[in-house]
Amino acid sequence: MNTQTQPQDVQQKSARDVTPERRGSRQEVAMRPPVDVFETADGITLRADMPGVSKDRLELRVDGTTLQLEGKIEFPMGTNLEALYVDVRSTLYRCSFALSNELDTGRIEANLKDGVLTVHIPKRAELRPRRIEVRSA
Repeated sequence: MNTQTQPQDVQQKSARDVTPERRGSRQEVAMRPPVDVFETADGITLRADMPGVSKDRLELRVDGTTLQLEGKIEFPMGTNLEALYVDVRSTLYRCSFALSNELDTGRIEANLKDGVLTVHIPKRAELRPRRIEVRSA
């Protein structure tokens, strides 16, 4: 996915907001997933590539005007199998976005399919464009 110019309603926070995670005796730095952001008259849609993350290992949080995404990659291993080599720098995805007050964070919808997380955040109803019916007198 290509990261596109982000609408004013949502802005990705800086790399300083991504904090290292302790994993055993080493410190693991979270990866920032590639995210595409689309704006329509109805709201904002974010699509994040998070391969290897299952629904139960994914967490979305809204704290004030900040949306936080976090997912952990899981490597299912069969019995009597041991991984000799895994080409993954980190098993943790994390990113956060600053949301504008125009968005209705109480009605966020999220869907995870084939490693792609889709999050839709609608605009508040009173701020959406609407058609006004004109009646004849």
